[in-house]
Amino acid sequence: MAELQKDQEFVEYIVKALVNHAEDVRTERTVDDRGVLITLHINQEDMGYIIGRQGQTARALRILLKTVGAKENARVNLKIYEPEELRREHHERKALTPRSPEGDTRSTSAPEVGMVTDEDLADLGI
Repeated sequence: MAELQKDQEFVEYIVKALVNHAEDVRTERTVDDRGVLITLHINQEDMGYIIGRQGQTARALRILLKTVGAKENARVNLKIYEPEELRREHHERKALTPRSPEGDTRSTSAPEVGMVTDEDLADLGI
């Protein structure tokens, strides 16, 4: 088995601490002209733990991973692998969810306390 890079080790360490099926956590690392892509494979039962409410956990993991990459002068991105049939089911459920006439019901006036905004990322140079 190939030796894991720091960014891969970091992702696996954090994710294994969050999920119920740590033995199923696996990462693939690919490097191209756009940077590093780490693809995360997890047990489908653990998907909610990694995505989090409104994607907060996944977003936080990506921010931390970008910080680890920045330390090594690398642009690192995270892709959470989701099998095609599950992705299709998710999009179908989302399409069937009733929406208000105004569209999105989330408040746009102020971010929730503790939410990381795009402006926060821009301030960090990420």
